[in-house]
Amino acid sequence: MEKPSALADWTPEQIALGRKWAETWELAAVDLERIKRKEIRELDTYETIALLCGDADYTKPPYAPKPWSGLVEQQRLFIKRLRVVNKVSSCQ
Repeated sequence: MEKPSALADWTPEQIALGRKWAETWELAAVDLERIKRKEIRELDTYETIALLCGDADYTKPPYAPKPWSGLVEQQRLFIKRLRVVNKVSSCQ
């Protein structure tokens, strides 16, 4: 049993108005997307962060970045692991 269309009881005039409404929003979508992208490009990142997180001095703890990122330690661990893998493969 097929479900009847939600528009089954609409008049031809209502269907025409619905199509016009959908077409209007379809055309507006292009301009709305352009406006949205323009607004995003014009955002001040620091001002936006302040609005979201409150005023904070990002040069002092706890907001300041750490003096190191951990990449040096990560590379040391990678080299250590590589040595282990190479040692195991050379023994085989």
